[in-house]
Amino acid sequence: MKRLTILGSTGSIGKSALDIVSSNRELFRVVAMTAGRNIDLLQEQIMAFSPQMVAVADESAAVELRRRIGLAVPEILSGDEGVAQVAMYSDSDFVLSAIVGAAGLVPTVSAIRSGKTIGLANKETMVMAGKIVTAESQRCGVQILPVDSEHSAVFQCIEGYIRSDVSRIILTASGGPFADSDGKNMESITPEEALRHPKWNMGKKITIDSATLMNKGLEVIEAHHLFCIPPDRIDVLIHPQSIVHSMVEFKDGCCMAQLSIPDMKGPIAYAMSYPERLRDILRPLDLSSISTLTFRKPNHDVFPCLSYAYMALEAGGTMPSVLNAANEVAVDAFLCGAIRFSEIPSVIRKTMDKHTVMPDTELPAILEADRWARETAGDLIRQ
Repeated sequence: MKRLTILGSTGSIGKSALDIVSSNRELFRVVAMTAGRNIDLLQEQIMAFSPQMVAVADESAAVELRRRIGLAVPEILSGDEGVAQVAMYSDSDFVLSAIVGAAGLVPTVSAIRSGKTIGLANKETMVMAGKIVTAESQRCGVQILPVDSEHSAVFQCIEGYIRSDVSRIILTASGGPFADSDGKNMESITPEEALRHPKWNMGKKITIDSATLMNKGLEVIEAHHLFCIPPDRIDVLIHPQSIVHSMVEFKDGCCMAQLSIPDMKGPIAYAMSYPERLRDILRPLDLSSISTLTFRKPNHDVFPCLSYAYMALEAGGTMPSVLNAANEVAVDAFLCGAIRFSEIPSVIRKTMDKHTVMPDTELPAILEADRWARETAGDLIRQ
């Protein structure tokens, strides 16, 4: 039986993972989990899965949860240190890193250093510290299994092949709710409109990133580190049907694609059960009912965030961390009504322009760049 830790159990990825566990109790046991401040849902999850250790965002939430649970088990921790302790929990075999944003970096690195197999759903970990994460995983003999649908697709396509035979990775993107936009009405887009994703059910931050195509930009950076492919050999295509999750082109010109209905349970289950596959996770794909699959190049003028990701990757060092932090601040400001949708790229670009790139070989430097970028982006928004 595989013993699981779920970092971010109350988010969309965490909830899907727990659904998979519920249907496969003979294969998985949840021994630890973390959440933010949604202690109502976390309490339900604790009662359903009986973890031995839990962590929440702050001590006030931990106090309330202890009062509600009233049990010696699970041990309930709090704050960044508590989350990191859960990530390193000795009784766990597999850590699903599903915390949204930069907050997932330190606990994921902690889990790697404690020798856990990682199911990586937190792309920001690779965006901010890809060199460090890959080096640490190699040093500790830890396997990182991608959970993002696109990277899981690439992983499945190249499994068993020599990496030097890969000539190109093609990441597909739904294009979000504004895939067909000409860019003329971006100023008037409301948070409610931007959160209406046509295909995927995701958290708010990731949904907004999909609407700006920043999500795809972050995935380009993640793919570069996960698969050791240079950025000029990583392409993006808009694929509104969201059936082909990514493609790998080999040096002989052959191209392999991974297809399924758009449901994150597929890549989550594959990472959890790897190298085996579970039965009946997804509804079978009926291509005859879909009829048409279309692909086109993204419009970088309408969606400049994608270009900024390539720029950050080219600049290297701490620039990807700055890109990510500025984006998180800008997205939060948009959701709170402090800026317009069209101003998200502007905040990101201005923050990047102000940054002096530093080496990304040490975690403190990356975290400092993250802190600086959040402060700088916040100042730009308040101006």
